[in-house]
Amino acid sequence: MAANTAAVSLTVNGKPVTAEIDPRTLLVQLLREHLRLTGTHVGCDTSQCGACVVHVNGKATKSCTVLALQLEGADVLTIEGLAAPDGPLHPMQEAFRENHGLQCGYCTPGMIMTAVDMVRRKGHDLDDHTIREQLEGNICRCTGYHNIVKAIAAGARAMRGSSATSKAAE
Repeated sequence: MAANTAAVSLTVNGKPVTAEIDPRTLLVQLLREHLRLTGTHVGCDTSQCGACVVHVNGKATKSCTVLALQLEGADVLTIEGLAAPDGPLHPMQEAFRENHGLQCGYCTPGMIMTAVDMVRRKGHDLDDHTIREQLEGNICRCTGYHNIVKAIAAGARAMRGSSATSKAAE
């Protein structure tokens, strides 16, 4: 181990990971640069946009706001781990596809991860006001949010009976 590095061990998308990193490494940097999980995006560098949202120990977290070393032993779920690699899309991902809840797609991973956490916290019957209020920390520069809100409501309903819900939202 080099003098300016530290080891961190955590579980990412169900797999144990150990990395030798600079102590100042943010979780988003660990995911993107060290683990090559590039679905988590960096949109603003100021924690305002939500493009970097992942789940840490089951809760939505802006990965640009936490040092990777703070997560020793944590369980991290990224957009890449939301659905099985060879299986169908997660119900929330499918709802975004079906309801045209994306345009350029840059904010979409963070929106979906926030939405799955929203269902965990608020339940499967989400009204437009609740969805819009809960999305305050996520910015989309392309759409008017109408289809995103529609997609989240549909995804929440679809998650009610899905086996994918148990792994991702609990």
